Amino acid sequence: MKPLSRLVIAGTHSGVGKTTVATALMAAFRQRGLAVQGFKVGPDFIDPTFHSAATGRPGRNLDGWMLPRETNLALFQQAARDADVAVIEGVMGLFDGQSAVSMSGSTAEMARWLDAPVILVVDASAMAGSAAALVKGFETFDPELRVSGVVFSGVAGAGHFAYLRDALAAHCRAIPLGYLPRDPAIELPERHLGLKLAEEVISEDRLRALAAWIEKHLDLDQLLALGRVASFAPRAGGPPMSHPAPARRPRIGVARDRAFCFYYQDNLDILASLGAELVEFSPIADAHLPAGLGGLYLGGGYPELHAAALSANESMRDGIAGFAKSGSPVYAECGGFMYLTEGIVDQAGCLHPMAGVFPTRARMQARLAALGYTEIEGVDSSSWLQPGERARGHEFRYSSIDEMPPHVERTYRVSPKGDEKREGFRQGATVASYIHLHFLSCPQFAARFVSACANTKLL
Repeated sequence: MKPLSRLVIAGTHSGVGKTTVATALMAAFRQRGLAVQGFKVGPDFIDPTFHSAATGRPGRNLDGWMLPRETNLALFQQAARDADVAVIEGVMGLFDGQSAVSMSGSTAEMARWLDAPVILVVDASAMAGSAAALVKGFETFDPELRVSGVVFSGVAGAGHFAYLRDALAAHCRAIPLGYLPRDPAIELPERHLGLKLAEEVISEDRLRALAAWIEKHLDLDQLLALGRVASFAPRAGGPPMSHPAPARRPRIGVARDRAFCFYYQDNLDILASLGAELVEFSPIADAHLPAGLGGLYLGGGYPELHAAALSANESMRDGIAGFAKSGSPVYAECGGFMYLTEGIVDQAGCLHPMAGVFPTRARMQARLAALGYTEIEGVDSSSWLQPGERARGHEFRYSSIDEMPPHVERTYRVSPKGDEKREGFRQGATVASYIHLHFLSCPQFAARFVSACANTKLL
């Protein structure tokens, strides 16, 4: 592994502009001719799309709650092995994690594991000297953490920054790296699940503008130097794989378009490493499924935004319904699960018919229906998750389903915050859930799914 500069971009809280800063830094470093690898801490599918656009490499997730330390370090090493700089964007505020009393899943935890300096983004739009007190608190809250630099956002101008810089120099260890004035042309647009996808808002012109903006206002040479302060100790090997690849390499169809776009890159990678050939298709645009498939993987995304187009593609709906009813393996998460119901009911009360594999409907709501980490436990010996085995993931959704009939099997026991419920709905060889699983939290789940796809009779 060649010498690597690594930087954790953290915030005092959500909404301070971490994604904008991280994406702009990645674009600027790449324009300097550096190989840049982007990472996102936490269960996020959208921010990595910006990292991918800025770096030209797949954006990766790191997560201290869903995955153990050694797995995270192995994923980091593998992804960054040929990079010059790794930019790790944090989640929420620096110390926000799975619970109020634990740093599990937090940006701070990941920064310690990677022995990486933290660059704290502070919204100073309504502060001057008080910013130093805020930064001092972040510096001293965890003595094992290196809060090495500060980027002030929302700054009115050079005079305002001078107050902030002098206050920081008088009271804090962290170095002021510059300031970022408000610029509506730079801000990234949002929707109900967070930022819009990069493919919707990021162009080469916008990346150049982001790079120029960050180069003008921050000391990037000093940032790179801070990232090289400590050397990362490489770890031998990679994430554990507990099952060999099947004898026959199955083709697994992966729904991928504007409606279905929420996938952890490492989920796709583990399926491929277990022998699967992944074939992308669009439930919006394609009339039929690709030929020779042994299974389907329908990830999450925005089916509610494209419900009319999905519903209008009757040949694809019928094809997926027939594939599921044939007994071929289908795994669906969140938006993919919504697609497999009888229909999506939008907030206006309009029903958009879907594939109809499950006898229920998904109803959109104005408020969040679920948000947070989730652990599941297998309860069915014929499931891809065996009794007693556990896997971890998260939920983030604005829809709920009507009551699922009792004859539909439940293959998971879910224990969010101590309240047990049953989920992982199964019809034949189709398993669907609102939970986004990280396959590396239970590689056996992925291995059994690939094996089932390899053993299915091709239609």
